[in-house]
This record gives sequence, structure tokens and C-alpha cells, in this order.
Amino acid sequence: MSDAEAQPTVLAVDDEPDLAELYRVYLDATYDVRIATGGEEALSMMDESVDVVLLDRRMPEMSGHEVLEAIRGEGYDARIAMLTAVEPDVDIVDMPFDDYKTKPVSKEDLLALVEVLLHRAEFDEHSQEFFALASKKAALEAADTTNTDEYEELIDRMEAVRDRVDDTLDHLSARDAFAEIPGGIP
Repeated sequence: MSDAEAQPTVLAVDDEPDLAELYRVYLDATYDVRIATGGEEALSMMDESVDVVLLDRRMPEMSGHEVLEAIRGEGYDARIAMLTAVEPDVDIVDMPFDDYKTKPVSKEDLLALVEVLLHRAEFDEHSQEFFALASKKAALEAADTTNTDEYEELIDRMEAVRDRVDDTLDHLSARDAFAEIPGGIP
């Protein structure tokens, strides 16, 4: 995420200005929301501080797929959800997005989607940290330098990170289990 003290940033991209504004209204109390009504505008608003992108698939001039490719091509690691009236087909298999929802979406659905995407990003960060620590542990073990305070601290850090990974996975599993069930857990 951008900054521990700041609200996560969501970029909502839809060529229908009223719908983009509605997304802002839905999300504004919890997130820093930027809206764009076209692909070029979305790309001009994209930067490292954007945590989640809600992207319409069918837009004039520059499609959501083209915007998605440009965002990924620039190396941004924001979570991206295609939020569109286009029913999914096999062409989505190779598209580098994190979630796909068909319109219309309720306020609750949109808030849940952004929350899940942010938790997935958190999981990615924690799992990367865990594997980096595991690599250091293996290197110390290979060098037979395990009888040190630093090694013990490393083990403690690994356990703490593993707990955060497990907590995030538990949260995601519980949330995702009910995300598609109408009238499921709010």
C-alpha cells in the first residue's frame, strides 16, 4: 500500500461519467478515489500510489484490455478488477487482472471487492517477506551459523510473518467463500 497512515487509493475507470462518479460515492468514505472516463485519462492518473484499479472493459478509443496491458507494461503492481457489462469468455484467461465482475454491482459488492483485492495485496507482501526470510535462514543453516542471537531473531520474525500470512489467508478464505452468494455475509 501507499503509506501506512494514508487511505488506500482506488482508480475507477468507466466511460460512463455517472457510473464512475457513483463508484466514487460508494468508496469515498473509506478510500482515496480517483475517477477516469477513458483509457488515456486513466493512464495519466496511474502512479505507484494506486492500490486498486476498477476497470471497465468496453470503452471507446482505448479498451479496458489495452489499459490493463499498459498498466502492467509500466510495471505497476496495483490489484486490478475488470468491472464490466461484458460476460467473461475464454479470452480472459491470458489477461493479467486480479478479479472480474459483471455489472451492475451494488455498493456492498464494490466495497467487498476492493477489500478482498487489498487483502490479496497484503498477502503477496507478507508471502514475499516470508520467502526472503526463509532464504536467509537456509543460507545461515548452510553456513552452520545457527547458534547466534541473529538466527533466533530470524526464526522469530519468520513465525510472526507466517502468522500474518495465515491470518490474511483465513480472512480471504472467509470473505471469498461468501462473496458470490446473493444475500451472503455482508
